[in-house]
Amino acid sequence: MQTPYSRRHHSYLCLRPAAFFRTLLLVSITFAPGHAQQPARPLPPPPEIQPPQNAPEPPLQSGYTIQRSVDLVVLHVSVTDEHGQFVPGLKEENFRVFEDNSEQKISVLHQEDAPVSMGLLIDNSGSMGDKRERVNAAALTFVKTSNTDDEVFVAHFNDKYYFDRDFTNDVNELKKALEQADPSSSTALYDATAASLDRLKSGYLDKKVLLIVSDGEDNSSHRSLESALQEAQRSSALIYAVGLLREEKPESAERDRQALLALTRATGGSALFPENLEDVESTCNQIARDIRHQYTLAYYPTNSRKDGSFRSLRVQIIPPPGSGTISARTRTGYYAQRVSSGN
Repeated sequence: MQTPYSRRHHSYLCLRPAAFFRTLLLVSITFAPGHAQQPARPLPPPPEIQPPQNAPEPPLQSGYTIQRSVDLVVLHVSVTDEHGQFVPGLKEENFRVFEDNSEQKISVLHQEDAPVSMGLLIDNSGSMGDKRERVNAAALTFVKTSNTDDEVFVAHFNDKYYFDRDFTNDVNELKKALEQADPSSSTALYDATAASLDRLKSGYLDKKVLLIVSDGEDNSSHRSLESALQEAQRSSALIYAVGLLREEKPESAERDRQALLALTRATGGSALFPENLEDVESTCNQIARDIRHQYTLAYYPTNSRKDGSFRSLRVQIIPPPGSGTISARTRTGYYAQRVSSGN
């Protein structure tokens, strides 16, 4: 009597993305002696493979072995004209993707307003006291102008990291989380960024975003900017930042500006620095529009080594005739998966 077929024994496996690439496992079936060999099933098309709905489940076969693995690198790309406006309607022939200066073949390209798993990371140091009301209002407006299917968590930081609310799209719950913090102490931006990126991994949605609002230089973190930057490059998240630096001393403000620019540029996001507190809300709205107007493209890298190395990335746009100057922004690189020699 044959053992009932279990859903975990499909001839293909679907895994949620690790970092910003997905892993497709191709599985072969080895039959026991005495069984007639049957034709191999055709491989389902990449990148997304889902089991057929309501299909009868075949009997369990013995001897499943992993044959090989293929990584699909997924990039979110902002494309703008000379006025900073999003450019819609581009086709595959308008994009060129380079990994370590080697051109890659694009396998997936689409433009859509995809919902995201998002973290709002709000500076709660003592200097934020007189800014909190406007910052909270801007953060709520940011959520309201984002995709209604987004899931959002709120976290605050000073010299410590405070996780205030689990993922939700309930604006009232988010409002409570934003208002319950009491500004005090110093600024541990790098520690808080790394902690928030780790929390984003538990988000349900594939596309992930971290929005940082801060008004000062990091002066309390245990980790360095270089360490936080590496965490950002290992993450799938786009990092955006709003830097409220007008009241900072020039030297400190410039160091903070460069830190926020480094973190955001590495991931394909952006850092904005409003001149006045009154401009924070419009700045957040600008970021919300950028997140909702992006291309997603993906490719199978020609360098298939699982050596854990850093791979630089570059996206070049070939503008359609008469379209003027167009630029693309995406993450600057990623870390490849590492497979030990014993595997």
